[in-house]
Amino acid sequence: MAQQPYRDALKSAKRIVVKAGSKVLVQQSGRPDSRRIGLLVNEIALLQKRGCETAFVSSGAIGAGMHALGMTDRPVAMPDLQMAAAVGQMRLMGVYDRLFAKRHCQIGQVLLTHDALQHRERHLNARNTLLNLIAHNITPIINENDAISTQEINFGDNDVLAALVSILIDADALVLLSTTDGLRNGRHRVPYIEEVDTGVLNLVSDTFNPLSSGGMASKLQSAQIAAHNGIPVIIANGRKTGALTRIFEGEDEGTLLFPKASNISKRKRWIAFFNRIEGDVIIDDGAVSALKNGKSLLAVGIVKTIKNFNVGALVDIKTTQGESIARGLIEFSSNQFVETSLLSSKTPVAIHRNNMVIL
Repeated sequence: MAQQPYRDALKSAKRIVVKAGSKVLVQQSGRPDSRRIGLLVNEIALLQKRGCETAFVSSGAIGAGMHALGMTDRPVAMPDLQMAAAVGQMRLMGVYDRLFAKRHCQIGQVLLTHDALQHRERHLNARNTLLNLIAHNITPIINENDAISTQEINFGDNDVLAALVSILIDADALVLLSTTDGLRNGRHRVPYIEEVDTGVLNLVSDTFNPLSSGGMASKLQSAQIAAHNGIPVIIANGRKTGALTRIFEGEDEGTLLFPKASNISKRKRWIAFFNRIEGDVIIDDGAVSALKNGKSLLAVGIVKTIKNFNVGALVDIKTTQGESIARGLIEFSSNQFVETSLLSSKTPVAIHRNNMVIL
């Protein structure tokens, strides 16, 4: 499919989220690379002068902290990771404050954890804060709050965080900056993809890096999250001078995933993408047909449950063949599905259609 109309559409993007990985921002030692960061700050400042609203998701805090603390290997223990993040975040923000100030741009720091966006009231507070910052031409520098984050409340990596921030603020485009020109098929760059499917993921061959947690597979999966919400995503080389500028001039830079229009409501976006999946429910063919026709999921249509979950948990709704077709907030715990009362003639609603998103 010809990609140029989709590239041209990026010229009119007004609200942009840029995410840069650790390998883009820091040297091999973990020390922030002021020269490279300065070039990226230049491009973000140019976008702002062009009238764009920008938000910047920055990795690199743990790497910067490792350098400051004289660590040669990435810590394994959570307290040591948190310590490195606490030290490194301050180092990074000092660099950003100095470099953005040179371009007469104001910045603000926003640190998030997954549980903050999962809680509906704090989710809305985070959205309002970010929207108010960018409305006043202040670029939020966003990172996961690694200093207090644990496995239970973290995002996994900043690619996921960037996708969720894009959804949170209704961005017009998301740019994921890496150290390659995008997805590659052998020696050739893949300029455009329509969907992140098995064939696309099979092109990925990630290697371990001690300073970063994400890779190309993570970027593609995060891109798919944003794309499901109608947000175009570009994966490009953050070490390549001018790449960000060329993207929003409509040039063939990086790998573009341009989605179909999305009509998911904000509340359903929150349900489907900001909550963690805690279990699976397997449903029969009759229930599959009912869901596709806009009906609620009745308990009688559930064949079995997988994993333990409580009332109100987000569950993945699957066919008996294992295909995920929806997500929703369930009105029973997994233990209650063994009770015969759920299969009475007045079959209760297990997941109301207002609390469900069809995938």
